[in-house]
Amino acid sequence: MPEALEVTDKDTKATGTPAAESAVPKVGKPRSLWSDAWHDLRRNPMFVVSAVLIVVLLTMAIAPGLFTSADPRYADLAKHYLGKPNWGNFFGEDWFGYDVQGRSIYARVIYGARASIAVAICVTAIVTVLGTVVGMLAGYFGGWIDTILSRITDVFFGVPFILGAMVVLTSFEDRKLYVVILALAFLGWTQIARVARGSVLTIKNADYVMAAKALGASTTRIMLKHIVPNAIAPVIVVATIALGGYIAAEATLSFLGIGLAEPTVSWGVDISSGQEQLRNAAFVLIVPSVMVSITVLAFIMLGDAVRNALDPKLR
Repeated sequence: MPEALEVTDKDTKATGTPAAESAVPKVGKPRSLWSDAWHDLRRNPMFVVSAVLIVVLLTMAIAPGLFTSADPRYADLAKHYLGKPNWGNFFGEDWFGYDVQGRSIYARVIYGARASIAVAICVTAIVTVLGTVVGMLAGYFGGWIDTILSRITDVFFGVPFILGAMVVLTSFEDRKLYVVILALAFLGWTQIARVARGSVLTIKNADYVMAAKALGASTTRIMLKHIVPNAIAPVIVVATIALGGYIAAEATLSFLGIGLAEPTVSWGVDISSGQEQLRNAAFVLIVPSVMVSITVLAFIMLGDAVRNALDPKLR
């Protein structure tokens, strides 16, 4: 028996697998765009830091009682600007001091996350659904449907966002949470609509879409099975970054006295009430302002990390 065959036979007996077969590298199952993105995100420090901050902020909004037992609306005038922030009493009621009405600033910062984040999440959800539907219908069907929807989008896009929200909100005497949400959503869907339309225009002539049409797939099936999964990535990136912008927009409108108002506990409301005491008690204004900045920065960082993970050109 030739020596080469003896070696092969020995390898087979030792390992139970022919040597030629064991020398062939095993090819794993190819990963999808989303699995590749998740693989990159887990190794991105910017994503980890922003995700941890967002989880903490969401926990504050959902279960503020885990962070403080104080009532954010309880006012004790005897504590009117009592002392300055007590930095030594970590997470205590007086950690950030008290405002002009003797209310705990720390408790109001914790509970203020609920209104601010609720507005941002609800507005983002509405504009994402509305903008995606409008953009995808315009991009897929084209023709007169694209012309009408694109011109409507241009009209709304031409209205300055904050100015338009101010005009809408001033027409309501009682500006509750849902009123602010609807006002911001009414004007904020245009950017996502444009992104969705552009994404669909680049996908609708792809080979797999044309093959689905040739096989007689319905328009609904093509949209849901082929267009949406492959065109949604840019929309998710824009929506994630925009979420932080809606938090800043709510704070800006509340600061101007047009958004949320007392007795709603919100960072924007506290910034508005603290501007009058900037010289005497700057911490009343600074603390909620810092929370707004941290939250907006966290969502912007998250959006940048998601964009880098989903865009093959940036890898």
